[in-house]
Amino acid sequence: MDEHDREPEQHDDAEELLRRALIDADRSAAVALKVEGLALSHALTVVFHGRSDLGTVQTYVANGGHGAGTALGAGDLLRVPCDLDLGEAESLIEAEELYADQARALRDALTAADTVLAVWREPLQELSEAEVSVDRSVDLRVRFPAHRLMPVALVAAEKRITVAPVCGARTLAEGRPPLGIACAQQDVAHVYPLPDDPERCLEDFAERAAEHARDLAERIERQEQSVRRFLELSGEDFPEAG
Repeated sequence: MDEHDREPEQHDDAEELLRRALIDADRSAAVALKVEGLALSHALTVVFHGRSDLGTVQTYVANGGHGAGTALGAGDLLRVPCDLDLGEAESLIEAEELYADQARALRDALTAADTVLAVWREPLQELSEAEVSVDRSVDLRVRFPAHRLMPVALVAAEKRITVAPVCGARTLAEGRPPLGIACAQQDVAHVYPLPDDPERCLEDFAERAAEHARDLAERIERQEQSVRRFLELSGEDFPEAG
């Protein structure tokens, strides 16, 4: 079969993919990609959503393996800043090849991050000396210093530590995005490289959190001392300014 014979066939396949999650036939389209067999998340669904007025093909990730025609609300979708870039394609065949390569890069990133997050669960449980839960929320109550990759996180409630995979913002045309594991505890957060040893990372984060707590206590003490001195001065003949 030569290229001219393949093109109509592949065009039909591409249109079928777009038809699976068509949102606005005139201005937008979405294609869903299921990522299954994951160690911790079990299954995720990637939604590539393109709109002519935005000029980008944005990426979203949802929990579960959603099939064609499944309705997903905004609360189900985590925006991930790793967008498709098919701008180099000069034909439908090239666009399909670019799509396949970039979708594979994101799938590999999700698989790697999920595998590593599963490995973190036991060390985090040992550190917290309590059960560690899996939070599948799109919106978490803590802030991370990088973008979340997937709506899955580990939560050690006793220590108030949340651990989640994060990524750098870039198009998938540049390959697999840079990945890391972020630890957050109230207003302390740090990102560790994906391959780093979880136990060493958690020890380092515990030291960072303890140092932050000491610095905070010192700041509060200085503020209280300042107020006490001000009140002492106010009890005397306080000189007027000017």
